[in-house]
Amino acid sequence: MNLPLEYWLHHALFYALLLLIHYLCGLLVIRYDVKVNYTRKINHFAFFFLPVLLQSVIAYDYSAAAFLMDIVFVFAFLTLFIEPVRSRFKSLTVMFRAIDRPEDRPLTMTWLYTQFLASYLVLIPLLVYFERHDILPLLMIVILANGIGDGLAEPVGVRFGKRKYSTYALFTRKKYQRSYAGSACVYGATFISILAFHSYFEAVQLAVALLAIPVLITLAEAFSPHTWDSPLIYGVGGIALIGVHWLSEAGCNGLL
Repeated sequence: MNLPLEYWLHHALFYALLLLIHYLCGLLVIRYDVKVNYTRKINHFAFFFLPVLLQSVIAYDYSAAAFLMDIVFVFAFLTLFIEPVRSRFKSLTVMFRAIDRPEDRPLTMTWLYTQFLASYLVLIPLLVYFERHDILPLLMIVILANGIGDGLAEPVGVRFGKRKYSTYALFTRKKYQRSYAGSACVYGATFISILAFHSYFEAVQLAVALLAIPVLITLAEAFSPHTWDSPLIYGVGGIALIGVHWLSEAGCNGLL
């Protein structure tokens, strides 16, 4: 792949920082008994938003080749934490503690791998559609809903979520708990994200988007399997945005 030097420097710095954050969070869990529910989400935010911050330091033009290489990097990074690899290096064992919730064992890595795979399988056709229809920036709404809303949902739920509801998980019959406070974070983050991109909507589109999409994404997160909320958020949110986009075409045809 013909990728610029800036791409490789950007990603070298990104993954170096990401590994450092994982290590420091792992030490918090081991030495200070900090809940993995918190450290896992620190890493979640780092994964989503460090690349944005680093663009101001080492910028590069995004492309399809860069996206494909990003996928390779993500799965290579995850592979560092599978048992045969991490067991050979104490530092990787420490890093893994930052994301290994006790209630997820022994399926922690299985769920991480499958969630990332499913997320990309959903995102790729959405990227193609939004690019072809010249509305690619709107996809940031579902990315922010997941990055911020889902990122806050667990720590807020653990700290403040007194009212809970149950959800299921893949490959097990065990039930897991989510909170209404956490779901409110998903709703609020989605609502604010739509407002942030309001200039891309016509008046009717914006009204429909604000009424429907936060509810749909919140329900997608609420009913998704444990640790598997990202592909559901992307899928439901992306389809909902496509539906709202069609409203402009319907209006042009005199249907509104």
